[in-house]
Amino acid sequence: MQVIYQWLKRTFSDPQLVVLLSLLLGGFIIIVTMGNMLAPVLASIVIAYLLEGLVAPLQRMGVPRMLAVIVVFILFLIALGLILFGLLPLLSRQVTQLVQQLPNMLAEGQQALMMLPEKYPELITADQVQEVIATIGGEAGNIGQKVLSWSLASVVGVITLLVYLVLMPLLVFFFLKDKRLILNWFTSALPQDRKIALHVWREVDGQISNYVRGKFWEIIIVWSASYVTFTLLGLQYAMLLGVLVGLSVIIPYIGATVVTFPVLVVGWFQWGWTADFGWLALAYFIIQALDGNVLVPLLFSEVVSLHPIAIIVAILVFGGFWGFWGVFFAIPLATLVNAVIQAWPSRAELDSRVEQNQAAAS
Repeated sequence: MQVIYQWLKRTFSDPQLVVLLSLLLGGFIIIVTMGNMLAPVLASIVIAYLLEGLVAPLQRMGVPRMLAVIVVFILFLIALGLILFGLLPLLSRQVTQLVQQLPNMLAEGQQALMMLPEKYPELITADQVQEVIATIGGEAGNIGQKVLSWSLASVVGVITLLVYLVLMPLLVFFFLKDKRLILNWFTSALPQDRKIALHVWREVDGQISNYVRGKFWEIIIVWSASYVTFTLLGLQYAMLLGVLVGLSVIIPYIGATVVTFPVLVVGWFQWGWTADFGWLALAYFIIQALDGNVLVPLLFSEVVSLHPIAIIVAILVFGGFWGFWGVFFAIPLATLVNAVIQAWPSRAELDSRVEQNQAAAS
């Protein structure tokens, strides 16, 4: 207890550390208690971060900020319209077609499983196959129930979506237009003695902006490459699977592993063990290899390198707290923790600051 008391005494005797800890604790409480209510604001901040990457170059070219914001915002509205009226209907049709084909896929899969005991009697028994089929059938029934419950709640979802479609563009516009005003207001409310907090903020701000924009372009590039590849190979549901592969990069390591299953399963049910399936598997793994070994180093060269274990732990922890947004921001949040640890003064520095504060007070 004495060790903990001494640590608390040294820490809370430093005003800069008190400011930093207060900001971190306040942000954590706000996100945990009001995260769902503030979801449109959080999403708008993410979009504004993305669009700032287009506004800033226009400003460097001599374009007034207001004009640059208007031009970029109009492009954003056009892209949003294309997604709502072009991409989403196509994805909806392909999801519907895939759901309609699921019974046939399950029946074909059961037939393939029933043949395994005949081919490999020493490794697989008929009872084991029956257990697997029963498990798959039960999971399929659970998925069907979830789809039904989702369809019953779709009216509420549509209303929520309409509210988001009105609020988020407005929030994005004002975040871009009044960026400097908002930042000045926020910093003016902070105490003067905040050097450590500002150091952490500058470090994390650069990391988050680079990460969000880099992740956006990674999604677009991987999605486009996957869609073109699947279309050229003649794979069914090419757009749906391409979107899934693109979105899988949001979750490092885990996402690519999970999305591999639907891609290969759809390919196997379409072609079986043929050369076409082999070409699909080869092309898909080449895309994943290029993403991990070429695209990620190019896009995230400025992001602090984190150990894979740290990334996976961050995904589990922050995803458990904040769901999708926690997963999306797992790496920036882990970077925040790393920046705080790096900026945290050593024991000698803390003792020196305590002595200086006591001398100044006397």
